[in-house]
Amino acid sequence: MGNIGKILNSQDIWYVLLALVLAAVVSLLVTPLVKMLSVKMGAVDVPKDSRRMHAHPIPRMGGLAIFLGFIFAVLVLVPLNTPKQGMLLGAVIIVVLGIFDDIYTLSAKLKFLVQIVAALIAALAGNQIEVLSNPNFFSDNPVWNLGILAIPVTVIWIVAVTNAVNLIDGLDGLACGVSTISSASMLIIALLVSATDVAMVMAALAGACIGFLPYNLNPAKIFMGDTGSTFLGFIMATMSVQGMFKVYNIISFVVPFLMLGLPIFDVCFAVVRRLSKGQNPMRPDRGHVHHRLIDMGFSQKQAVGVLYVISAILGLSAVVLTASGALRAMLFLAATGMTALIAWQIFLSHDSQDKPEDRKKTDGERKENE
Repeated sequence: MGNIGKILNSQDIWYVLLALVLAAVVSLLVTPLVKMLSVKMGAVDVPKDSRRMHAHPIPRMGGLAIFLGFIFAVLVLVPLNTPKQGMLLGAVIIVVLGIFDDIYTLSAKLKFLVQIVAALIAALAGNQIEVLSNPNFFSDNPVWNLGILAIPVTVIWIVAVTNAVNLIDGLDGLACGVSTISSASMLIIALLVSATDVAMVMAALAGACIGFLPYNLNPAKIFMGDTGSTFLGFIMATMSVQGMFKVYNIISFVVPFLMLGLPIFDVCFAVVRRLSKGQNPMRPDRGHVHHRLIDMGFSQKQAVGVLYVISAILGLSAVVLTASGALRAMLFLAATGMTALIAWQIFLSHDSQDKPEDRKKTDGERKENE
């Protein structure tokens, strides 16, 4: 409670709130303009396969509005040291890549290569995972010093989270809402460990998502596209390196995975699923967690709500794990146990992808069933 009292009595909280509100207002105001720009530039998502959950063309470059709200708040309020400059430069590269992908649909290999370059720029600017908590409780060494492995490990982390958030962007408001929850969790943790600059950046990201959500919730008027989903993943991954892996080393191995637990689990399951079938791990399919919830009979709104709850549970667990003492292990076990139980029900007990009647359904029929 002492840490919470400090936060509420600190002037820093007002700067954090200002960053959140400023980013939300800018994002909210520019989204209609970005929607018109998307249509003019041909960045429109046309439902052409069963992975799409919409029945008519929808503009898909809405992530540009999120980026504009975020960058405006950060440039106005956040002191930019070298690591943050590297993060922003990498983010600009990711956004430009996303814009071209939303318009022209680039190859997966090209996108992956550019993402590595952007992550490398951020890592070389000082955003590096240098120390990790040792998960082996019986070891005399409480931490791992990565040394020369810091840069490659950081690049792998940033690229993995970037694509993880991109992969869950399959239902109206899903990726944006989950990113809002994860950003808010990271914001609170940053305040708890007195990383005010990290808190302000995450407030700007959460605010930009909040401003975009009214246009993105079901029925969506605009999608964030790769422009938004990869940008959100890149910023959260990079800021977790600045905030969580560095500031609170004792639990650095656990907290980032809790905050970003849903997209990380989904991308890991997707890779394992595709490899087990002899498929390219980068190949899109209709086996993600949100697809399976839809096939179980949930509507889009219900499926998104379920995943919001799971993300919130994990985020809250990360916050309490950071703030509390004796409750850490109990809370971590409870959160992971609950998540594992839900995952078991979704992925094992209701493997509807193998049902022939589901494979025969068209996208339009699924839409009618919602």
